Amino acid sequence: MKSFYLKPKFFSVMKKYSPEQFTKDVVAGVIVAIIALPLSIALALASGVEPACGIYTAIAAGFFVSLFGGSRIQIAGPTAAFASIVAGIVAAQGMDGLFIATILAGIMLILMGIFRFGALIKFIPHTITTGFTSGIALTIFIGQIKDFIGLTYADGVKPIETLEKIEANIEFIASFSWQALVVGTVSLAILVFYPKMEKRIPPSLVAVLVGALMVAFLPGFEDGVYTIRDLYTIPSGLPKVNLGGMNISFEKISAVLPDAFTIAVLAAIESLLSCVVADGMVNSRHNSNAELVGQGIGNIASVLFGGIPATGAIARTAANAKNGGRTPVAGMVHAIVLLLVLLFLMPYAGLIPMPTIAAILFIVAYNMSEWKKFVRIVKTAPKSDILILIVTFVLTVIFDLVVAIAVGMVLTAMLFMKRMSEETSVNGWKYIDPDTDADGIDLRVVPKDVRVYEISGPLFFGVADKIPEIMLKDYTRCLILRMRAVPSLDSTALNALELLYKKCEKQGVRLILSHVNEQPLQVMQKSGFYKMVGEENFCAHIDDALEKSANLKTNG
Repeated sequence: MKSFYLKPKFFSVMKKYSPEQFTKDVVAGVIVAIIALPLSIALALASGVEPACGIYTAIAAGFFVSLFGGSRIQIAGPTAAFASIVAGIVAAQGMDGLFIATILAGIMLILMGIFRFGALIKFIPHTITTGFTSGIALTIFIGQIKDFIGLTYADGVKPIETLEKIEANIEFIASFSWQALVVGTVSLAILVFYPKMEKRIPPSLVAVLVGALMVAFLPGFEDGVYTIRDLYTIPSGLPKVNLGGMNISFEKISAVLPDAFTIAVLAAIESLLSCVVADGMVNSRHNSNAELVGQGIGNIASVLFGGIPATGAIARTAANAKNGGRTPVAGMVHAIVLLLVLLFLMPYAGLIPMPTIAAILFIVAYNMSEWKKFVRIVKTAPKSDILILIVTFVLTVIFDLVVAIAVGMVLTAMLFMKRMSEETSVNGWKYIDPDTDADGIDLRVVPKDVRVYEISGPLFFGVADKIPEIMLKDYTRCLILRMRAVPSLDSTALNALELLYKKCEKQGVRLILSHVNEQPLQVMQKSGFYKMVGEENFCAHIDDALEKSANLKTNG
């Protein structure tokens, strides 16, 4: 009998749970909580809500996504990807609108999991995710310039869109505070250079402590630098959510429905991308549909607890893996630790300087920008992929994520259909004599320690997930990919091939490619994959590849 397809990972791993692993999970959970604390406050402020809302989100979403999700080590909470979206909803519809939109998004996510939509996320190309991620990073960076250099806007000036923020910064540049710039610069320097010297204590925590001490003790800094308590009320204790006082009406629901769809789609994309990264770190395999259900429950719990939309946080998930977390217990411990901070230490958060918050968000924006990947795609990818990347990036910055993804997907579909129409042909059957066709289909002897996979059809974003399914046995010495029937290759599939090569390299397996056609070969050469694998590992025919694998055994 097949296991229930929505079964949370927590209940699967508990069967073989040990006291030793519990200790490791507790340690990892505490460390992740220390990392999440300043980030949650910073991301709440970037989202246009009270700083405590970030902690509420990390607690509720962090606990329930770990309990009901489909990943071993996923850490959920507020993320930079939602900052501009949440800020826009709050500005246009208020906190009532954000509450309704997030509840609706949570329901959508649960339904997506129930109807097994987890596998459909693969149809969003690598270029679109890179484009909107880089666009969101730029909007966050621009939005934090004001606090980093201590600008003061006139009463009534509350820019929401990125271009409006740029105009406001230029208009009020005369209000610049040198004290704020000093605190921001010192905080940024700590965030950049401290990790190179010390890795045990999170740099964001050090930056917060140093920034607060500078404002408290340096002459003139207390008046020249805003802190969180100067601008916001810092509550202590559990949140009080008054559902009866909210404006929940059919008109309000209709108004925020597009925003709810945006939250649901982005939460699904970000969480499943984070799950894929997590799988590679701990050699596991996530349940995508259970993860979507967990994200839906987590988002509903978050706003009921006074928080904002949440999703899987790749950086915090990576920190969990690196510190020994291997089960959802670590994520639940992280939430419990943050709850204790909320109950007993939250008022001290008011001492954090706004320039330090801005510096933390600068680093968040830099880390999520994936600028190296962005530049690499521009330099090496086919022109159609470059066009999609840039259009998605620009639309994300100028308009919003909904427009960017919608236009990007339509453009992708049109260019894909054009590419396929150029590559696909219909021919009559033709008899092939194996004696005259050097690469014809014939029986060949394949050694036990050599695995051969034949790939047929175009390799593009819709089928790139099949490449990681290529299995390597413990005794595998050589992997041959026969690509005579692959007419085209895009950057998403190329990225999957690169991951496969790294997997082979890690396990000491030689990767050989047989009969790579012209277009895929050009993409591989332009990107550097050809050089990475080695010219000697590209063979014209399958017989050459098999002979090379036999020589490897002889020479070995």
